Amino acid sequence: MLERSRELGGGYAAARLRLLQEKARTGPERRTALARLTDDWLAGLFAAAAPPRGTALVAVGGYGRGELSPRSDLDLLLLHDGTADKAAVAALADRLWYPVWDLGLALDHSVRTPAQARATAADDLKVQLGLLDARPLAGDTGLAAALRSTVLADWRNQAVRRLPELAELCRDRAERSGELRFLLEPDLKEARGGLRDAQALRAVAASWLADAPRHGLDTARRRLLDTRDALHLATGRATDRLALQEQDAVAKELGLLDADTLLREVYEAAGTVTYASDVTWREVGRVLKARSARPRLRTLLGGRTGAGKQPVERTPLAEGVVEMDGEAVLARSARPDRDPVLPLRAAAAAAQHGLPLSPHAVRHLAATAPPLPVPWPAEAREALVTLLGAGAPAVSVWEALEAEGLVTRLLPDWERVRHRPQRNPVHTWTVDRHLVETAVRAASLTRRVGRPDLLLVAALLHDIGKGWPGDHSTAGETIARDLAARVGFDRTDTATVATVVRHHLLLVDTATRRDLDDPATVEAVATAVGTVGTLELLHALTEADALATGPAAWSAWRASLVADLVKRVTGLLAGEPLPDPEAAAPSAEQERLAVEALRTGEPVLALHTQPVPESDEPEPVGVELVIALPDQPGVLPAVAGVLALHRLTVRAADLRAVDLPTELGTGSVLVLDWRVAAEYGSLPQEHRLRADLLRALDGSLDIPARLAEREAAYPRRRGVAAPPPRVTVAPAESRLATVLEVRAQDAPGLLHRIGHALEGAAVRVRSAHVSTLGANAVDTLYVTRPDGSLLPDEEAIDLARALEEALG
Repeated sequence: MLERSRELGGGYAAARLRLLQEKARTGPERRTALARLTDDWLAGLFAAAAPPRGTALVAVGGYGRGELSPRSDLDLLLLHDGTADKAAVAALADRLWYPVWDLGLALDHSVRTPAQARATAADDLKVQLGLLDARPLAGDTGLAAALRSTVLADWRNQAVRRLPELAELCRDRAERSGELRFLLEPDLKEARGGLRDAQALRAVAASWLADAPRHGLDTARRRLLDTRDALHLATGRATDRLALQEQDAVAKELGLLDADTLLREVYEAAGTVTYASDVTWREVGRVLKARSARPRLRTLLGGRTGAGKQPVERTPLAEGVVEMDGEAVLARSARPDRDPVLPLRAAAAAAQHGLPLSPHAVRHLAATAPPLPVPWPAEAREALVTLLGAGAPAVSVWEALEAEGLVTRLLPDWERVRHRPQRNPVHTWTVDRHLVETAVRAASLTRRVGRPDLLLVAALLHDIGKGWPGDHSTAGETIARDLAARVGFDRTDTATVATVVRHHLLLVDTATRRDLDDPATVEAVATAVGTVGTLELLHALTEADALATGPAAWSAWRASLVADLVKRVTGLLAGEPLPDPEAAAPSAEQERLAVEALRTGEPVLALHTQPVPESDEPEPVGVELVIALPDQPGVLPAVAGVLALHRLTVRAADLRAVDLPTELGTGSVLVLDWRVAAEYGSLPQEHRLRADLLRALDGSLDIPARLAEREAAYPRRRGVAAPPPRVTVAPAESRLATVLEVRAQDAPGLLHRIGHALEGAAVRVRSAHVSTLGANAVDTLYVTRPDGSLLPDEEAIDLARALEEALG
């Protein structure tokens, strides 16, 4: 018997390897063939084990469905009717399980009677879900078939109790694993919209209480399974997580162009499963609510059951649109074949009333409604603006339109951004969802602008250029101009939308990376925006865009910088003169500290919190650290290094020399005004900062060594290698200094390394501005020659190259 098991195992292993290496068989055909091959092997093992009567081998779960991926577990149940000797059943189990383990296959196994299986299923929802797909492999097939019928009957009889439990299981899993269609490294099985949710939809359908929308669902599920197969083959492991480093290999295994194409296909499939899940669970909730109301209704009617059915209430929402059973549906009088505006009118009405748009209505509209004329009539444009202005309820309505292809019919360029991944980890959403989320955020800011309609449409289109090569802002300007005209805006409004899309990053980039005291900075923004109306649209869009990007993209600090820039540009556009930064005297505090530093010959500092201006927010915009010390070499790297050692993140730094009278003439003091924030915990004490700064300046504190020790204490994380640093000269950005932009991987002490690299060059740093998004840092340096003049072009380029080499 043992020899027979080994013979069967060797033949199965060889045949399995040949099957997995066949390029001709892919997808469902390979999974089915692998399941059949495994069926035959296990049936042979069962027969060779001389099983006692009243036993059966049953496949459950994914294997029960006949879906075996290359590294899938084998989910098996050894079923017996209880008449066989326990020792004989145990021996049979050993003869089945050990050959599976000997081949290195993962096995999920159990030995139960039908009664035990039903009892376990009653206590464990996951066991019951697996038994819904029970399939006999060998032995007493009648015993197995009877169990499956009984389990299905139990499931249907207990659906009112168990479906809410299944819904809760799905919600918990989504909270743990996230939403598949927005994750850069999604779990194909556990994340929301993945294979577990597809299995849950099958279970709901088996309850006979509700059924999922079938359109595209089988295709989506097959695509997720195909991707998991390719992942197993590419990695040789039983994994469901589509890690970044595996995506190119998986795409190649599937014959796709690249990893982005792979993610778009996976996201689209997950979106289909997610939408089907939302619709299905909504229907389940409606059915369960109706069932729970029936006993109360019978009581109110005095126990009479022959009374006529209560008429379904239909509440008008808009022309051709009514509310029924908690959904926006088409009115009986609606004529979608003669009303091209009806899809947008229905969507706007649903969102405004916080209702889901009936999937049946959307499908009917997609099939019958004629296309809108171009340009759109005013009613259609107003309906789009109303939909976007509804805020959060607009998201589910937009997804209902997306599910039936209506969005790309209305806005053809939308197709290029659908499900497009954003590989910057700062971004929470794919491009298309980010655009909708930005419109949602903008809806709460419409009271701040004179043209809310232009704000909402610009928010929806601001990243539309990401579907095209090159700078997405430049490409987006052209697309936004075409789409705004298509939607029906006049020439002036179309030009405004195009300008806002073109410059949607202007305010935040300028505010965080440029010197706002430099007149050239403010003049450049004023020239780009042109009018106060456009500026206020850009201001609102900047906030909405950042809030819709992710938590790392917006803060009280960024908000205060942008507001300061907007205030300065507004004044310039109103004709107010800009102050001369060269004529600005040091503040009273700066002068006091400078006098003290000159008197003592040592660093003097002051540390205090900066509150959020004109805001009730408790979060401070940062901490101001003012340091005054006699001018000497190495100040910038020393201060930056000490701040890094004390875990203070530098946001901006202004450096200026202050000349003070002395008994011997004039003394020069360097005043550094820093904006910093604590990485975590409380701020360090002033005396400790000063002590470490003294040690750094006299050379007794080895900052590079201390930073290296701290970095070595953290385990290195695997992942894609960061690109090398890049240093560029920003052309004609300032009349006061030469502007260098340093783009590098963010790390503790980056500004210290920059300052150390600049020490060897004959330059003076006038100011530094630090912007960090995720793992990327963009540090902008305003530098001059020691006499305060700008660097010649060749000298600036050489400095940029030397700095890039030093950082690399």
